Amino acid sequence: MNTLGQILRQQREAKKLLLRQVAAVLEMDTALLSKFERDERKPNKEQVIAFAAYYGINPDELLLAWLSDKIASEIQDEALASQALKEAGKKIELFKKKKGK
Repeated sequence: MNTLGQILRQQREAKKLLLRQVAAVLEMDTALLSKFERDERKPNKEQVIAFAAYYGINPDELLLAWLSDKIASEIQDEALASQALKEAGKKIELFKKKKGK
């Protein structure tokens, strides 16, 4: 299981691209891209989708990593984090059912 930053770095390195090359195409600062890859900053959803398109990978793979990173970083220090995630999963299903009505 890799973080979004790890996935982004792996994709870039597998294609033998420099940070500045990717940053130029995606119209972002090289330092910002470096921070994304080191998990020091989090891209927004649109940036995640742009990375997926650029690297030619399934956007759902990157969005899943992005969302799980966001959730984990938010609740990592909470004693009840694992239990809360289980409850949240149940609530998501409940909300989906209510929306379907």
